[in-house]
Amino acid sequence: MKELGLISKLYINRFTDFGAYLALSDGGEVLLPKGYLKGDEKEGDELEVFVYTDSEDRPVAVTDRPKALLDEFAVLECKEVTKFGAFMDWGLLKDLFVPNSEMAKPMTPGQKYFIRVCKDYKTERLIGVSKYREFMYPAPKDYEPGNSCEGLIFEKTDLGYKVLLEDRYEGLIYANEVFQPLEIGERRKLWVKKRRDDGKIDLQVLPIGRVKYDEGSEKILQLLEEKSFLPLHDKSDPEEIKRVLGMSKKHFKQCIGQLYKAREIQILEDGISLCRD
Repeated sequence: MKELGLISKLYINRFTDFGAYLALSDGGEVLLPKGYLKGDEKEGDELEVFVYTDSEDRPVAVTDRPKALLDEFAVLECKEVTKFGAFMDWGLLKDLFVPNSEMAKPMTPGQKYFIRVCKDYKTERLIGVSKYREFMYPAPKDYEPGNSCEGLIFEKTDLGYKVLLEDRYEGLIYANEVFQPLEIGERRKLWVKKRRDDGKIDLQVLPIGRVKYDEGSEKILQLLEEKSFLPLHDKSDPEEIKRVLGMSKKHFKQCIGQLYKAREIQILEDGISLCRD
């Protein structure tokens, strides 16, 4: 079944008391349970659905979208561990099962792990795999210093933060170059620092050539790069500054003074914004 693990647009063949049967490309049918129908559908309507298997390993369609499709990666939280493997929350009613044989290391409920959705060709079920290295490839040479890219931060080590690029390349942000906590599972814009000989990419959170400031100033700049504007100024309530930036009002005023003198920011009546050339 080529629709397994993917988002597909399928036509309604017929209705039953249990839901609607949708036509598959191989001539078969898959059930969309009644709970996923709005009630105004009719035969011949096209619906966008995700196809996987239910608790009895029968193919089933749902209108929900999982956090990762077949052959995609995601950072997922472990919900339960059994003697056979672990169950991960991937956004669907039925959790994604990671067999013991596919775990890179033992899992703990409540912790997040880097998982790839794969097909178990013996059982035709979707499973999770945390042994990710065999799915990684050397990055192409067009990952040149200064280029921007989007990455998924998937693991923290003593060296820094591991990053997934384009669902197939591995990058690293060095810990000593990070000025604010990065969230595991976060997707964000990054910049290429260097392509290593092994094809892995050294990354940084700031554009190449940008001057680094102290930790507080860097935090303000990074938030401005994400949001363009912050409604904070020298008359803002100290508690609001602490809530947004995690710093005192005195430290905030010192930081924006430093950034203003360096012509990095504009100080407006209702807040601050980045200077634009």
